[in-house]
Amino acid sequence: QVQLVESGGGWVQPGGSLRLSCAVSVSILRFNTMSWYRQAPAGKQRELVADISKGGTTNYADSVKGRFTISRDNARNTVYLQMNSLKPEDTAVYYCDGRDWANRDWWGQGTQVTVSS
Repeated sequence: QVQLVESGGGWVQPGGSLRLSCAVSVSILRFNTMSWYRQAPAGKQRELVADISKGGTTNYADSVKGRFTISRDNARNTVYLQMNSLKPEDTAVYYCDGRDWANRDWWGQGTQVTVSS
């Protein structure tokens, strides 16, 4: 069974850093793309933060370019999101997603990130 488990969220002051991890129960090479999404409070839509292809090509939302870095460790079946220079508007629940060869999305349960002073 495919399971994705996020960790690393928490509270941080503006300008701080956090590293999120997404541990996957199967080989992440089964997925074409691994992604991080976030959903802010008050019913906002879930938005793509960053993704990384099987070949290592990365893509970022404009709002996080230059501050966030997505990476993958195939041997550990883990995907990371390094978040630097955090802003209050980065506050959200962050979700890990894996899209497989059949274009099915597999989601984690999410981890809360709160940026405030």
